[in-house]
Formats: sequence, structure tokens, C-alpha cells
Amino acid sequence: MNIPLWLDALIAALLLIGAIVATLGSVGLARMPDFYMRLHGPTKACTLGVGCTMLGSLLYFSAAGKGISVQEVLITVFLFVTAPVSAHVMARAALHRRVACSAHTRHPPWPEMDHPPVPPSPANPGEGSDTRTRGGS
Repeated sequence: MNIPLWLDALIAALLLIGAIVATLGSVGLARMPDFYMRLHGPTKACTLGVGCTMLGSLLYFSAAGKGISVQEVLITVFLFVTAPVSAHVMARAALHRRVACSAHTRHPPWPEMDHPPVPPSPANPGEGSDTRTRGGS
């Protein structure tokens, strides 16, 4: 296994960048004040960190082996497809459940977020169930 020095340096740089970015994403996950901000840590930074790590692994095993390493390509594609989709689904579920924002959020998802929805009355079961469809009053 004879890897050129420039490729070895590139692989080391990708692994180091991947580790640093993934660590920063994990710290962001732990330190952000609310659920919506915490979504950015694992979906943005950690995806980029794991992507750099997988690219470094792909280059190493492709240079050391007999061609492109298919496992790393599949892992990277799967990660880049599923991370944004899962973050979108979690954000939509949090909006549907009206998970509260931080007090420092400039534009909350809806103005009445801190007030629970009005329960429907027995006389009109459709009334008060969702204020977003009626104009948000």
C-alpha cells in the first residue's frame, strides 16, 4: 500500500475537519436553548462532519484498494438524503405540537405560540381546534 504524500495529507485534513465540525455540531446540540435551534447542530454541522469523514475514508480505501469503495459512497448518500428529511419531519411535528421557542427568538412560528389552543365547545366541535386555519385570531 503506497499512498502519495499529498493524498495522505488530504485524507488527514478531511478527517480532522470532519472531527472538528462534528464536535462543534454536538456542542451546538447540547448548548442551544430550544428544540428548533437544536435541530441545526445534528442536521447541518454533524452531517458535514460525517460527510468529510466519509470522504476521507473513501479516498483512503480507494487508494489502498482496487477502486472506489462503494460502502462509503452508500453511507454518504444515505446520510445526505435522510438527515434533511428527518429534520424536516421533526420540525413539522414540533410545530404541530406547538413546542415553545426560546424567549430570545425574533420571529416565533406563530404569534399565539405561548397560549394553548382553545378546546372545542360541545355545541360546535370544529370550533377552536386550530387557529391557523381561521386566520390566527
